[in-house]
Amino acid sequence: MFKQTAPRGGAPPKERHMSKIGFVGLGIMGTPMAGHLIAAGHQLFLYDLRPPKAELTDKGGVACASGKEVAEKSDIVFVMVPDTPDVGAALFSENGIAAGLSKGKIVVDMSSISPVETKEYAAKIEALGCEYLDAPVSGGEVGAKQASLTIMVGGKDAVFATVKPLFELMGKNITLVGGTGAGQTCKVANQIIVALTIEAVGEALLFAAKAGADPAKVRQALMGGFANSRILEVHGERMVKRNFEPGFRIALHQKDLNLALSAARKMGLSLPNTATAQELFNACAAHGGSAWDHSGMVKALEMLGNFEIGQKS
Repeated sequence: MFKQTAPRGGAPPKERHMSKIGFVGLGIMGTPMAGHLIAAGHQLFLYDLRPPKAELTDKGGVACASGKEVAEKSDIVFVMVPDTPDVGAALFSENGIAAGLSKGKIVVDMSSISPVETKEYAAKIEALGCEYLDAPVSGGEVGAKQASLTIMVGGKDAVFATVKPLFELMGKNITLVGGTGAGQTCKVANQIIVALTIEAVGEALLFAAKAGADPAKVRQALMGGFANSRILEVHGERMVKRNFEPGFRIALHQKDLNLALSAARKMGLSLPNTATAQELFNACAAHGGSAWDHSGMVKALEMLGNFEIGQKS
């Protein structure tokens, strides 16, 4: 527990209890997100298939032997793993989180997974007398490190209000979108926009480079106009500088677009440009690029055009 200092002329300071928090899934995103919670003074119980990094344990994070142990020691458990089956295993395997829950605890899944399975997982957790939020994020590794993530939440208002102060330690744009599954639905929509914008930026910079313009200067000029976007700023720079070390891997974006296309088929929707973006990711994967950053989609466009950004025309 620590005491907050009241602003000058304000009300007397209030005491705020530090929470016992669990964090399962400590990869590229999960490690910095957990780090922000530790830095705020919360007690963190950690589990991953690989031992947590020293940057967490050296600052007080406690490594646990299983998700069950994390849940036993925590009031709120965050999950940040790659895919739908991974969340299912983290929650419901023999030594998973569900096995260690007791009535009144909260599970928050911040992974990007199927909205359909999300509702099934939530129902199972709620049957144990616990609460569940789906809260996928956008912003990638940079957003995770800078605590500037966009967090899209599905679940009950009261549960969201309880967890929101913790979300605010990890992100800036935090929205309760609707009931269970709404956060995941919003994230799928986000990934459609991101994929199509990466494709548009890739085409534009490739066109400019092939026409003989300096793609770095073209990007700089476009950032001052209506075509500006976070994708142009961050991923456009990656394309120009040829940096495809993953902040968000192509394989994960393929997974997200598969969720979009599968759901669209069930709803009778056509998402033609989403399908095209998926095929470009598939082409990258076929050339060994599953682990490239998703900005690497431009390499599929470059292969089609037999020209590379940065090459002299």
